[in-house]
Amino acid sequence: MTTLTAWLRDPSPTSRRQARLGQAYLAWLRLKRNRLAMIGLAIVALLIIVAALAPWIAPHDPITQALRERLQPPLTPGHILGTDDFGRDILSRLIVGSRITLFIIALVAVTAPVFGLIIGTVAGYFGGWTDEILMRITDIFLAFPKLILALALVAVLGPGMENAVLAIAITSWPPYARVARAETLTVRNSDYIAAVRLQGAGAARIIWGHIMPMCIPSVIIRVTLDMAGVILIAAGLGFLGLGVQPPMPEWGAMISAGRKYLFEQWWVATMPGMAIFIVSLGFNLLGDGLRDVLDPRNSGK
Repeated sequence: MTTLTAWLRDPSPTSRRQARLGQAYLAWLRLKRNRLAMIGLAIVALLIIVAALAPWIAPHDPITQALRERLQPPLTPGHILGTDDFGRDILSRLIVGSRITLFIIALVAVTAPVFGLIIGTVAGYFGGWTDEILMRITDIFLAFPKLILALALVAVLGPGMENAVLAIAITSWPPYARVARAETLTVRNSDYIAAVRLQGAGAARIIWGHIMPMCIPSVIIRVTLDMAGVILIAAGLGFLGLGVQPPMPEWGAMISAGRKYLFEQWWVATMPGMAIFIVSLGFNLLGDGLRDVLDPRNSGK
């Protein structure tokens, strides 16, 4: 273990692989010193574990109704978090619902940032009329609140998880394009880009192989910080009945179903609301920690 640590900390790496692993190791050490970031990482890791093991750790079927056990309070034997208006175990529905939340997060994270990264780097590298057209399109999307635009898109496409993910992805890419464009403008005239261009590299190779990797740290930070907003938009669509459809246990839809019992059977809506709050907090804490680690301006701290 000591030998591996020394190899990772070697100030004179002998290969590109060693240099990259060494940078990752030092970044991990900086992240570990941030207690709030580690709490956020623990929450996100717990979400992933629970979602992966949901079918095996859920104590009850999240869909099967048991009307004789409806609206049981928390700490009822067999129902730690109580039951809803159809007698379904709330804990089981939260556990299985974590899979839906994680699925939406994952799909948005692999679509919106990639599209925004491509738009931003192309606009920043070419400039001129290309930049003007792409950035004006970006401004049009930024002019609408995300939730309002997502509602409009889902209303056109129809309710459902796939359409909800598509609507969220379409409304989420403009900030990534802005970040990527700003990063591209700072490096496109640098010496190493000029050297690559003199070697005969085309625009596609320069953008894909040299500019995009420079933008990835900023995009990763933005993705982590935006996941809380994605969760809230998905929950908002579910709350309005435009997201995942019943009887699937989506957290926003669970809050919507429990709002009429909020004053007497408070746990029906409060428990999924707490789940959304905790997961959103975890992504925000992790994003703040990653920003401190990956931001080059903080590298010396």
